[in-house]
Amino acid sequence: MSFVKTTNAFFAASVASLTASASALAPAQPAMAALGPPTLGTVGGSAGRVLTTIPVPPPVHRSHGASAVPAAARPLPQPHSVALSVPLPPPGPRVYAITPERRALLNTIRYAEGTWAGGADVGYRIMFGGGLMPSLDRHPNRVVRTARYASAAAGAYQFMPPTWAMVSRALGFRLQGPDAFGPQVQDQAALYLVQRRGALHLADQGQFTPYLAHRLAPEWASFPTLAGRSFYGQPVKRYQELRQFYEQNLAYLRQRQQRVLDDLAAAEPPKPVKPACLPSDSLRCQLEALDTLGPRSAS
Repeated sequence: MSFVKTTNAFFAASVASLTASASALAPAQPAMAALGPPTLGTVGGSAGRVLTTIPVPPPVHRSHGASAVPAAARPLPQPHSVALSVPLPPPGPRVYAITPERRALLNTIRYAEGTWAGGADVGYRIMFGGGLMPSLDRHPNRVVRTARYASAAAGAYQFMPPTWAMVSRALGFRLQGPDAFGPQVQDQAALYLVQRRGALHLADQGQFTPYLAHRLAPEWASFPTLAGRSFYGQPVKRYQELRQFYEQNLAYLRQRQQRVLDDLAAAEPPKPVKPACLPSDSLRCQLEALDTLGPRSAS
C-alpha cells in the first residue's frame, strides 16, 4: 500500500470518528444552549470545539463595611420617634431672681445715675437730662442735648438704644408693646448687664467693694474705677457715697424680707374643709350632723 493511500485511509477514519462523536453529543446541545451565552468560567470558546459552560452566580456588590448578614435576618428600621417631630415651644424670657442683695445693687445704680427718685417708679421713666418719657411701651430712642453732653439714654438704668436692643435680643424681650420698657423688664435687663460684666456673683455676696464698682464702671459712667474716676471721663459718684447708700438700702431690704417671713410663719394655717357627707339622709350623716351641734343640755 502506497503512502498516499495509507494517509487517505487514515484521514477518512478520523473524519468518521469525529462525525460519530458529534452525533453522540448532539442531544446535549440544547441543554447547554439553555444555559445562555458563555460567561465567566467558560472553558473553550473556538468555533471548532464544544463549549463546556460552568454556571457562575451573579456577583454580590457590597459597599465597604456593609453587613454580611442576609437582609431577611436583619431587623427592620424603626420609625423616627414622634417626640422628635413635635416642634418645641419658643424659649421664654430669662428671669433673674430679685434678692435683697441684687435689689440693693440695682437701687445703688439708680442712685448713681440720678434716677433713684426716692425709690418711686417714676425713676423708670426718666430720660437723659431729667425729662420723662410719655410711655413705657418702648425705649424712646431720642437724643437729648444739654449744655455739655448729648445722649439717648433712658430708663432707671439709663439704657442706650443699642444696649437695649442687644439685651432685648439676649433675653427674648419685646422691643415694643404694652409695658415693653416697664420696671420689671428694666430690672431684668440691668441684672443681665451686671452678669455680662462678670459682677453678678460679687453682688450676691452682699458687699459693695471697690472692685465691684470698678467692674461696673464701663457699663455705668457714674460708677468709679479703682482710680476713682469715670471710665468715660464724665461726672462720677464717690465710692464711699455709693457704699453708704448700698449698705443702708441692703439693711432695710433684709429687715423687710425678714418681717414678711415672720408674718408667714406666725400666720395660722387654714383649717381643712371637711367634705360633705353623702347621702345626707343616711344614718351616718345624721349622726355626724348631731355631733357638730355638741351635747344637748338636760331640760
